[in-house]
Amino acid sequence: MQHIIDRFISYVTIDTESDPNSHTTPSTEKQWNLANKLVEELKAIGLQDVTINDKAYIMATLPSNVEHEVPTIGFVSHFDTSPDFSGANVKPQIIENYDGKDIVLNAEKNIILSPNYFKDLLQYKGQTIITTDGTTLLGADDKAGITEIVSAMEYLIQHPEIKHGKIRIGFTPDEEIGRGAHYFDVEKFGAQWAYTMDGSQIGELEYENFNAAGAKITFKGKSVHPGYAKGKMINSMLLANDFINELPKGETPQETKGYEGFFHVHHIKGNIEETVLELIIRDHNKKKFEKRKELIFKIAKSFNKKYAKKFGEDIVVAQVKDQYYNMKEKVLPVKHIVDIAEKAMRELNIKPIIKPIRGGTDGSQLSFMGLPCPNIFAGGHNFHGKYEYVPAESIQKATEVIVKIAELTAIPGIFDATEKSKK
Repeated sequence: MQHIIDRFISYVTIDTESDPNSHTTPSTEKQWNLANKLVEELKAIGLQDVTINDKAYIMATLPSNVEHEVPTIGFVSHFDTSPDFSGANVKPQIIENYDGKDIVLNAEKNIILSPNYFKDLLQYKGQTIITTDGTTLLGADDKAGITEIVSAMEYLIQHPEIKHGKIRIGFTPDEEIGRGAHYFDVEKFGAQWAYTMDGSQIGELEYENFNAAGAKITFKGKSVHPGYAKGKMINSMLLANDFINELPKGETPQETKGYEGFFHVHHIKGNIEETVLELIIRDHNKKKFEKRKELIFKIAKSFNKKYAKKFGEDIVVAQVKDQYYNMKEKVLPVKHIVDIAEKAMRELNIKPIIKPIRGGTDGSQLSFMGLPCPNIFAGGHNFHGKYEYVPAESIQKATEVIVKIAELTAIPGIFDATEKSKK
């Protein structure tokens, strides 16, 4: 396991934070540092057809070692880290044989990773926990996934007695800013299906995610001296506040779970004459998703009607743009790809945790691009912040899951057998 830990640390100590305000791909030049390192490493372990394009998308091949026909499958992860928290100068800490007590991340700043708050820690007593030093994120999202894929391919190359079909791997930039699949060449990748190694705790297996849209709503106003404003001033900031209050109560991220959708106001900026409100819209159910989008326009229309005579033009302009859709629609027709992953976990004594993703992954976009792509655990917790951690044993187990999926897929008749076991 030390080899896997060393590999993981070699990745997370390279800063690959992406930038949503950049218009290049990758969005930051520093992502190339890890991308180029990965290309050399993939060649060194013996993979074939290792390529990297001008946007830093990496692909490689592990050829089949069986004579019978086997579907080509893929494994995908991203190498950028979230701009929500610093990814520079990551200094991982390794806690061996975790005792279930508080972990001091940074004594000087009194930053503590405590199981009293992060209760999931307790399920990893006795394991090796890799944490931050309290000043950066860790980058297990998704450098744990990359570690697992590279390690699994290396293991399969070193153990040719394990039979498998052709395997394609892909590493992407800019997933954290929603662009990871934008330039992914599905046709070149050439897999019938793939798995993103981008989930959280051990056992997660996901093939449902939110339908997602973003809304930008502009409120106009009229600025008049406050001493003479009676009946004349229109304060756009107060209009924005009234608009927010028209959204359904209790349907925010902090008040919902599971399959429940929400509206999330995440940015507001303005003055008397103009205020811009930005929010995201999420729902697993397509019909409810469409109704949520319609509600934005309905509220805007009511404001415009109310102020038509006083303002003379539309006082509220609403723009809604779809971001991604629920991959369930594309995965259910080929549900055996989920069944194979579930079977792999069970054979490794890992209890599958099958649940919807309250978010999205590259896999959701890839599924609609023609590459059905469920999501498998990478092992980390508390992503995008200083409390991020990952048990080394979870990285090891995820690596084993990849190997087992490759092995199972190459068994003649496995799909028929899997289907019968479900009946």
